[in-house]
Amino acid sequence: MTAWLNIIGVGDDGLGSLNEAAKIALSKATLIVGGKRHLDMLPKDDDRATLIWPSPLIQLVDDVMAKRGQQITILATGDPMHYGIGVTFAKRLPATEMAVFPALSAFTLAASRLGWDLSRTITMTLHGRPLELILSNLAPATQILALSDNGDTPSHLAALLCDTGYGDSVLTVLEHMGGSKENQQTKTANRWVGQKCQDLNTIAVDCVADNTANPISLIPGLPDDAFVHNGQITKREVRSATLAALSPLRGQLLWDVGAGSGSISTEWMRINPLNQAMAIEHIQDRLDLIQQNRVKLGVPGLKIISGTAPEALANLPDPDRIFIGGGLTNEGVFEICWQRLKPGGVLVANTVTTQGESFAFNLAEQWDGELTRLNISRAIKIGNFTSWKPFRQVTQLRLVKK
Repeated sequence: MTAWLNIIGVGDDGLGSLNEAAKIALSKATLIVGGKRHLDMLPKDDDRATLIWPSPLIQLVDDVMAKRGQQITILATGDPMHYGIGVTFAKRLPATEMAVFPALSAFTLAASRLGWDLSRTITMTLHGRPLELILSNLAPATQILALSDNGDTPSHLAALLCDTGYGDSVLTVLEHMGGSKENQQTKTANRWVGQKCQDLNTIAVDCVADNTANPISLIPGLPDDAFVHNGQITKREVRSATLAALSPLRGQLLWDVGAGSGSISTEWMRINPLNQAMAIEHIQDRLDLIQQNRVKLGVPGLKIISGTAPEALANLPDPDRIFIGGGLTNEGVFEICWQRLKPGGVLVANTVTTQGESFAFNLAEQWDGELTRLNISRAIKIGNFTSWKPFRQVTQLRLVKK
């Protein structure tokens, strides 16, 4: 099937700036889809059928896919393939059935206005997404460009920055870039709180940390007190070794079975913004801890599954990696996990009991696995002296599904 869906990126200067190919694609459309702002750009005498983006957006996807084969044009903002509607349809259509005509992205325009090196700038979207996504990127001297949700987003983001010790950061809001209403406002984050701007805006953050900020590394092995926990947490040294054993690759899905406070799956998500994880836990107090940690540490996309393995695993997508932090010896848990793990996937399990260790030894023999014994001690003060405090010995099993 030839291309029937045309997705055209439009700058704030309107349809007049489209190239010839985009204009031809628009002229052939029998249905034009876009936001009110986009549709208002059409000539007043254009009587073709139009459709305004609905909420939720998935309704638009279903409506358009139901008309597959008709000549449809979607008007979008900037580059549709950079956090845009083009990505949504590219997941459902082969490239031969759609044509994309990008305009300059908001990131390109903002970097040119500010004189920032785009290759060294973190780019992200806060449009329709939790503000906490920015937390894992905050660090002194870091520059961030973020797509905004509306005119209140800069104020809400500024409040979050103030709460996390980045209130002195320089926050620039770029409104209607490339159009007649283009405007730029620059203030420190603590002066942005309570302010409102135009809905079409992009936010630039030049991070400045004060003495209350606590920058958190993206390297696995965060301090235990970086998490909210009840004492039942995979200790920092063991957590670091566990994540190394899982051998994460970009964009992979992890099952964290018996997640506890969610420290393993939280750190998994922080390694790369494309990583996915599901924390499976059945105790309500621990589920609450996972929820707090995913917000606090900037990974609101971590999915929390309330239930007991193996029953809770039945309807989950097959994982690339599995960590069993609790329940290795429970009936059916290993068998279901191993069955569902993708070929080439890695399963890691930690155990501190002799029964669990015996079970791990048998699995290592059966599946040609690796066993590691982790003995961790930390130096602590006892009065004027220093002594070693040992933690429970951990036996770690690592299996690769061939």
